[in-house]
Amino acid sequence: MDLVALLAIQVVYAVASLALISVGLAIIFGMMRVINLAHGEFLMLGGYAAIVATSHGISIWIAILVVAPVVVGIIGVIVERTIIRFLYGRMIDTMLATWGLSLFLVGLTTAIFGNTTVGISAPLGSFQIGAYRTSGYTLFVIAVAIVVLGAIFAVMRWTRLGLIARGTMQNANMAAALGVNPPLVYAVTFGIGAALSGLAGAVLAPVSGVFPTIGVAYVAKSFITVIGGGAAILSGTVSASALFGTINQIATFATTPVFGEVALLAAAIVLIRLLPQGITGRFFRRGL
Repeated sequence: MDLVALLAIQVVYAVASLALISVGLAIIFGMMRVINLAHGEFLMLGGYAAIVATSHGISIWIAILVVAPVVVGIIGVIVERTIIRFLYGRMIDTMLATWGLSLFLVGLTTAIFGNTTVGISAPLGSFQIGAYRTSGYTLFVIAVAIVVLGAIFAVMRWTRLGLIARGTMQNANMAAALGVNPPLVYAVTFGIGAALSGLAGAVLAPVSGVFPTIGVAYVAKSFITVIGGGAAILSGTVSASALFGTINQIATFATTPVFGEVALLAAAIVLIRLLPQGITGRFFRRGL
C-alpha cells in the first residue's frame, strides 16, 4: 500500500507539472493561434528570474510566485508589441520569428549565466509514506497547478476580462465595433500566457535546475500536450496532461525515465493518429 500511495503522488505530480508547463502555451496557441517556439525559453527565463531574485535576498516564495511571472509577463508583452503583432495570421512567419527569438534568448542567457546548471534548494523538506520518503515540494507543485487551473477557469468563465478575451479572439472586428481595443487584448493575453510560463519555470526550478537549453525539453512536452488536448484550452490541457503524465510516470516507475519519455511520445503518436483533432475534438466539446 505504501508503494501504491507513493506511485499515486508521483503520478499526480507528473500530471500537475505537465499541466503547468503547458497552460501558458495553451493560452497563446489555443486562443491566439500563435505558434510560440520560444515557449520553452519563457519557462527558462522564469527559472533564472527566481534564481537571481533569491540570490539577492528575496524570499524564495516571492521569487517563485511573484518575481518570475511578473518579469516574464513583461517580457511577453514586449515581444508581442515588437514582434508578434505584425505576424498575426502568418503562421510560418510566426514560427520563424519565435524560433529566432528562442535562439537569441538561449545565446543571451548562456553569455550571462554560462552553460552550466544552476538551481535553488527545494524548500519544505520531505515526508514519510510508510517505508518511503518523498519531497514535500511535490505537494506544493500540485497545489500551484490546481490553483492556476482553477483561476484560469474562473477568469475565463465568469469575468468580463475572460469574455472580452474570448470574444476578441473569435471576432476581433466585431469586438472593436463594440468598443474593445483588440491590440490591447492581444498584448494582455500574450503577456498572461508568458507570465504563466514564467511561473511554471520558477516552480520547477528547484526540481530540475535551470540551464540555457532546458527550454528544448519543455517546449516538446508542451506542444505534445496542447496538440493532444485539442481546441479547448483548459479541458484539453487538463485531459492531455492527465493521460500523458500518468503514462509517463507509470512507465518511469516500472522501468527508467528514458522509457518513460519514450512511452509518452508513443502515446502522443497513437492519440493524434486516432484523434487528429485532439481529445476535446471528440470529448468535452463544450468544455472551456
